[in-house]
Amino acid sequence: MAERLARAHGVDPLRARVAGLLHDLARLYPAERLLRECTERGLDVDAFERSTPIVLHARLGAELARERFGVEDPGILSAIRKHTVADAVMSPLDAVVYLADGLEPGRTFPERAALAALALADLDAAMRGTLASSLDYLRSRDLPISPHTLAAARTYGLDAALEDKTPA
Repeated sequence: MAERLARAHGVDPLRARVAGLLHDLARLYPAERLLRECTERGLDVDAFERSTPIVLHARLGAELARERFGVEDPGILSAIRKHTVADAVMSPLDAVVYLADGLEPGRTFPERAALAALALADLDAAMRGTLASSLDYLRSRDLPISPHTLAAARTYGLDAALEDKTPA
């Protein structure tokens, strides 16, 4: 999916493929291991990450890609690092990998197919739609939202979606 999106948007498909293949290197690590390995590598862990350690698999995965597979390309490492919660600044490669991860055919949420089709046509619109969908999902389950996801939502013009929707 990452390679397909990359080709559709003039992003280097090999770089997208490498990031796509390596993005979940630490995904199956338990919370304790994610926290420990990040600490051992001197990675700062913020309050959100400490309370929701699964998101650390992205940042740790970038470190593992560098350490174990010799990936030194800063763009590939950034895409791996940002694939889970996004960020205020997203390169086209970052967006491709974020969208590929969230919209791959194995995902089963109702808007997936429409958002995947949109991602092939318009990266920014797909980022807006996918971020909005993620925010709705997290809020509907009363789950915490990463500050990085909120920053990405602001970057992509989702200020209205960030307003508190709790009835007065």
